[in-house]
Amino acid sequence: MANQDSAVLAHVAANLKRLRNTAGMSQTALAELAGTSRRTIIKLEAGEANIGLSGLDAIAHALDVTFTDLVASPAASRTEINEVAWRGAGPDSSAVLRGSAPATSEVQLWNWSLGSGERYDAQPDPAGWHEIIVVTEGRLRLIHETGHTDLEAGQHAIYPSSQRYSYVNDGPTPARFIRIVAS
Repeated sequence: MANQDSAVLAHVAANLKRLRNTAGMSQTALAELAGTSRRTIIKLEAGEANIGLSGLDAIAHALDVTFTDLVASPAASRTEINEVAWRGAGPDSSAVLRGSAPATSEVQLWNWSLGSGERYDAQPDPAGWHEIIVVTEGRLRLIHETGHTDLEAGQHAIYPSSQRYSYVNDGPTPARFIRIVAS
């Protein structure tokens, strides 16, 4: 978590302490399970540590929780987390956790392009499946059973795909988007 924002450090501190206590684990026991030092756990719980993303992942695994459980505000929706989890030395380097969806079996990464006036109608996936869409160019309308969501370049949507849904490009240029399927 090199050069992180203080909000994420505060979330990690509060979440780590709460999750560790809920698990009935000492700082020493957690450090041993996560392959880190007790001092790192102490500093994380104080909101003062500088730890890598893989280190946080190891701590989450040791606690039997997700990475998102550690870094997100407890009040945040899992589909709209929007937390800066890493910043590089320069102003153009950062990693923002936009959202999260549960997965138990497989995650697929797709590049999609939908021409002007095109539409794709999907059949429902099994219960528990989710999709994450990130529009990279143009506009995309996501139609689902409860309504629709219009997405511009840079916007995303996370939704259960165990419902009928469609991708529609009613714009004048191709819509390009990344599709992640979590099953």
